Amino acid sequence: MKRLRLLSIITLVALLAPLVLAGCGGKKEEQVTELHFFNWSEYIDPQIYEDFEKEYGIHVVEDTFASNEDLLSKLQAGATGYDVIVPSDYMVAMMIELGLLAELDKDNLPNISNLAETFTNPPYDPGLVHCVPYMWGTTGIGFDWDYFDEPPDSWSYLFDPDVASQYAGYYSLLNDPTEVIGAALIYLGYSPNDRDPAHIEEAKNVIIAIKPYVHTFDSEQFEDLLSSEEIHMAHGWSGDIFMKQVEDESIDYVIPKEGAIIWADNLCIPKSVDDSPARKKAAELWINYLMRADVAGKNTNYVWYASPNQAAEEYI
Repeated sequence: MKRLRLLSIITLVALLAPLVLAGCGGKKEEQVTELHFFNWSEYIDPQIYEDFEKEYGIHVVEDTFASNEDLLSKLQAGATGYDVIVPSDYMVAMMIELGLLAELDKDNLPNISNLAETFTNPPYDPGLVHCVPYMWGTTGIGFDWDYFDEPPDSWSYLFDPDVASQYAGYYSLLNDPTEVIGAALIYLGYSPNDRDPAHIEEAKNVIIAIKPYVHTFDSEQFEDLLSSEEIHMAHGWSGDIFMKQVEDESIDYVIPKEGAIIWADNLCIPKSVDDSPARKKAAELWINYLMRADVAGKNTNYVWYASPNQAAEEYI
């Protein structure tokens, strides 16, 4: 009798085992071991990739773009392989309107509390629903002191034909329509955010007039062109010039007296990542890691751009 009962129990366990295993295991959660980061060139300390992989076991693959428009065109063309992207402020607003960005889960981003108050409610993404500020800076003029007695502290050096012609073939403009038109508008006395068609046309004519004097339109190597003396002036971003200044003391940077564009770049997740909860969580883990005070400080020390991360100040 005892033997019969024992056999019955064994049979029952055998029958129930698959159900128990199914109930415990269910659908196995996707394991993310690789994350794709679409970034501007030379815009992160590469050691951070190694540190993140060592800590979390996720390898970060970086791809780079040269302008916000390049980034936008990639996403609009259907690129779905990127987990985190780095659009500038105005582009964030455009992407939100186009439905290209996922909403962030703040529960996965505790380090967002490290942000300075100025960056917690930006006009391009109120409440930081879709992005976290990454770096900020200015757009001005980089120059080589070997060719100047005083800083080229006016946009007239780039946009006044009488002045620009003196540097024909020896200066560059950013390969970025928004930046170039914005600078031309400031030169004309307008706001870089001016949308008056007549003023835009005026700025366009200014650019056409000085185009023969421009060596190249470049957003990726202007600091190297300066250092190699291929050009003597560059319309460029502050941090890239400061980084090159460490290597070459003759290189300097000036904000034109008429004013300049101040911008903020941001960490965002493309909408397509919403289709994979595991990818979304890994992307937010990466963003949160970049917002950790020591990591943000280390990053700023490398790229020479200003950090919106107030808690990082002690590491800078």
